[in-house]
Amino acid sequence: MITSRARAGEGYGARDREIGGGAGEMNELDAEWERRVAQAAEGARAAGRADVADYLALRATNDLARAVGVAWLLDLFTALADEAMLRGADLRLARDDAHSFRVSRSTMTGERLTLSAGLVRTLTVEAGWPRTPRDGIVRGNGLARARLTHFGDRAPDEELLLVRAGDAAPRWLTLSESGARTDFDEPRAREHVAKLIG
Repeated sequence: MITSRARAGEGYGARDREIGGGAGEMNELDAEWERRVAQAAEGARAAGRADVADYLALRATNDLARAVGVAWLLDLFTALADEAMLRGADLRLARDDAHSFRVSRSTMTGERLTLSAGLVRTLTVEAGWPRTPRDGIVRGNGLARARLTHFGDRAPDEELLLVRAGDAAPRWLTLSESGARTDFDEPRAREHVAKLIG
């Protein structure tokens, strides 16, 4: 877990950081998974199983898109928090690189970023995807899921779905209770940070 805290007037380099376990284990697991998928794809091609090799290539491509989408989301909120701290906001950040959360009956594994303001106000950003068949699926033709929660005020909470259309870059969509989907972009993320430091 990584945590940081800044006070008004301090630049990025002046922040104290505390780094703990979890991230290294997850990165090693991901690297081992990628190695085994590549090895299985080579074996499938050698055995004349192009269909299996194509599936494994698609899986690797989707996993890369998922990782990029999750990183973009968490990096966006981290950058917005940094901007707010440079303007004087008293925020604390904690990042957990080995986090799981439930969406319906599925388990998403990924990362969590928690932004705290004051004693009680908290914005939590969770993002991930099912890693094993036992974890379930991402419903709605998505690659990954994310959840934005405001402790103590559930009204601004949002559920997000990472999708990809053709060869375009993956993008996050907000899922409303009515089923409508709208783009989740930087201005919308700014609204969440503004609500937190309000």
